[in-house]
Amino acid sequence: MTFLPRLYSGMQPSADSLHAGNYIGAILQWKKLQSSHDALFSVVDMHAITVPQDPTELREKTRRTAAQYIAAGIDPASSTLYVQSHVPAHAELAWVLNTITGFGEAGRMTQFKDKSQKQGADATSVGLLAYPVLMAADILLYKADVVPVGDDQKQHVELTRDLAMRFNSRFGDTFVLPRPVIQKETARIYDLQSPGSKMSKSTDSTAGVVWLLDEPGVTAKKIMRAVTDNDGVVRFDRESKPGVSNLLTIFSVLSGRSIETLENEYAGRGYGDFKKDLATVVVDEFEPVRARTLELLDDPAELDRLLAINADRASEIAEQTLATVYERIGFLRKVR
Repeated sequence: MTFLPRLYSGMQPSADSLHAGNYIGAILQWKKLQSSHDALFSVVDMHAITVPQDPTELREKTRRTAAQYIAAGIDPASSTLYVQSHVPAHAELAWVLNTITGFGEAGRMTQFKDKSQKQGADATSVGLLAYPVLMAADILLYKADVVPVGDDQKQHVELTRDLAMRFNSRFGDTFVLPRPVIQKETARIYDLQSPGSKMSKSTDSTAGVVWLLDEPGVTAKKIMRAVTDNDGVVRFDRESKPGVSNLLTIFSVLSGRSIETLENEYAGRGYGDFKKDLATVVVDEFEPVRARTLELLDDPAELDRLLAINADRASEIAEQTLATVYERIGFLRKVR
């Protein structure tokens, strides 16, 4: 029997719709890797509550995010696609890992420092401080070999490796040391109106965000209104032409044509034709995803049933790992 390397990744349900950056930077990579890995993909709703959430909205966003995973090509029959909170072992292992994580170690995480400085000490939760430890639990529960992440999450995977080595050293060989798979720089997608900033669900203005669930006309209009520059030359140069470079990246990834090919094709033609053709490519890519997502959301009971089946598959793996951890740290086994 051939055993595939195991993969784990997840995304927060922090908006009603995923955006082009999520799709290009994460889901396309997941879609490719699921055929060569034993893949687990999670909607990480427990991470989402490190900031205040409306309970009704959180449930809806969780369901919508899962539906978009499926619609975009994540196959819940071959991959394990589940909701994080449906597997209690995530929280249970996170508590154990919290006890071997230094306070200073957690406080040095770049994302925590950035967010806590913006929010202020009183508005920053202990959950935000412990966020990377929960992420470590997510990964280590499944003994994942690889973890696809953006470079902003690399530090968290490094902490995961440190905690795994620390636990293994103290209590015996238990966890696999995961390897981060960092998305290529060319796959990072920027805001269409502020091409110096990464496309984000939490942006103040959505004018530069292309949502997967946008109406086709809205998507096309955002592409046509994307910030470029005044020289009219379709050329990739991240420093001097960030807007055009961002559009070239999107065009290249979704069309399968190299940036060099696109530069040659639109040489001397200005931005009008370029944007118009890009809008067609983006709409053609996202409209089937949008249609399938809405179809899945029309039958929430069936979607919930599918997620429950997948959560049971994930729990089988997670509970075995957790039982080993509890045994090795000295918890008394429950007698039935």
